[in-house]
Amino acid sequence: MSKTGVDAVGRALAILKAFSAERAAMTLTEISQATDLYKSTVLRLASSLEAGGFLVRGADRLFRPGPELSRLGALYQRGVDLSEVIRPSLRRLVEATGETASFYVADGDERICLYRVNSPRSVRHHLEEGQRLPIDRGAAGRVLTAYGEPISAEGKKIRDRGFYVSIGERDPEVAAAAVPLMDVHGKMRGALSVSAIRTRFDADARKAALDALKSEAKALASLLPASES
Repeated sequence: MSKTGVDAVGRALAILKAFSAERAAMTLTEISQATDLYKSTVLRLASSLEAGGFLVRGADRLFRPGPELSRLGALYQRGVDLSEVIRPSLRRLVEATGETASFYVADGDERICLYRVNSPRSVRHHLEEGQRLPIDRGAAGRVLTAYGEPISAEGKKIRDRGFYVSIGERDPEVAAAAVPLMDVHGKMRGALSVSAIRTRFDADARKAALDALKSEAKALASLLPASES
């Protein structure tokens, strides 16, 4: 492909990437400003994208993502294995915090450690995948319970905060922080957690863990494969 062709593809992709939840519909001028492309360039590329179903332009003259993106997105969702999405995130959490990172799902009155990456430190909170723990104790358990039914007063507080930190709640020597992992449809898929030896999990460590957890949860939301339920 010629350099000109590659440049055109890059510009077309820049137009598509300019759309977001906050900018779901844009005028020609807004797209031009968001992409730093001339209006004439945007109009030419947008016409091609519209013809291919990647953009639509309504009677209000606003451009919106087209149905072809939805079709491709559905194909991606069906083809992705949950572990392939979660494991890299857990590795990043370990790199950011130096502690053990885990992904839990609820199963009745228990929670299952579905995926985990243990801390590289010799003294650490060690977990095995498939391990079952109580759902009513510990950061991940509290988060999973908060998003279950019925919603308790404590659960509502956790939902409002968007996280939970436990200090010696399940094990007196272990502390942890957890956040809910939601998909783009607002459905809870599980809980992301960072756990550590209690004496290492001071205020600064807790803040660093929560910042990393929130960042990963946000990044994962649009990557999660379609739910079976």
